[in-house]
Amino acid sequence: MIDHFVQATIEFVRNHEAWAAPIVFLLAFGETLAFLSLLLPATAILLAIGGLIGASGIAFMPVWIAAVTGSILGYGISYFIGLYFKDDIEKIWPFSRYPDMVPRGKAFFEKWGAIGVFMGHFFGPLRAVVPVVAGMYAMPQIPFQIANVLSAFVWATGMLAPGFFGFKYLFG
Repeated sequence: MIDHFVQATIEFVRNHEAWAAPIVFLLAFGETLAFLSLLLPATAILLAIGGLIGASGIAFMPVWIAAVTGSILGYGISYFIGLYFKDDIEKIWPFSRYPDMVPRGKAFFEKWGAIGVFMGHFFGPLRAVVPVVAGMYAMPQIPFQIANVLSAFVWATGMLAPGFFGFKYLFG
C-alpha cells in the first residue's frame, strides 16, 4: 500500500516536473522572508521535495538554482524591510506579539555581525529576524549581500541535496 502511494507520488512529480523549480523558488522565498518564514513549514517540504526530485529523475540544478534565488530574494527583502521600518518594526506583527524577538536578534547581530547574517540563514527563529535587524542597523549592502548569497548557496544545498542524493542512493 505504501509502495503504491510512493510510486504514485513519484510519478506525479515526474509528470509535473515543470512545476518543481517555481514551487521550490516560492518555498525558499517564503522560508527566508521575515514574517512569512514563521508561518510556512517550508524546511520539511523542501527536504521532501529533494527526495522526490531524486526519485523521479528531475534535474537537480534548476531546482537548486530556484532555491538559491528564492532564498537570496527573501532574505534581501527582509533586510530592506528592516532598513525601511527601523525601530518601528517592533510595532508590526509578529514582532509586536513576540517582543523578545527583536532584542534577541539585535544581541545576536551585535555579537556576530556579517557572520551572524550567514549563520542566521540556518536557524528558523533567527532566519525571521536577523536580516531585519541587519537592515535596522543599516549594515552596509556589500557585506550583507555577500553573507546572504554565500549562505543561500549552502542553505539550498542543505535543503535539497540530502533527499535528492539519499533517495537516489537508496532507491535509484
